[in-house]
Amino acid sequence: MPAVVSDPARDPFDALGDPNRREILRLLSHGGKAVTELAADMPISRPAVSRHLRLLKEAQLVTEHAEGTRRIYRLHEKGLEAVREYLDGLWSDASVRFSLLANNSREKGGD
Repeated sequence: MPAVVSDPARDPFDALGDPNRREILRLLSHGGKAVTELAADMPISRPAVSRHLRLLKEAQLVTEHAEGTRRIYRLHEKGLEAVREYLDGLWSDASVRFSLLANNSREKGGD
């Protein structure tokens, strides 16, 4: 599970709270893109996309590298894996609790 992040700028869940950033991640799920390519597919300006990318990078959800004069952004597998593992842990805990509740209800005759 990801450790508790004291810096909100680096918190992946804080970064995921914005619909524009979630859309950027969705667009990047199809492969690496430059800021101009992302901005062309979004209803926000290129500078706004750049700001969102900076926050996603700080939260370790995207990476960037240079290709010639362009910066290409891609999903950061390790950062996304940490988020998935955290959510899997929550789901696993909830699933165990639900099973216990269902078993207790059956034992009490509440089929």
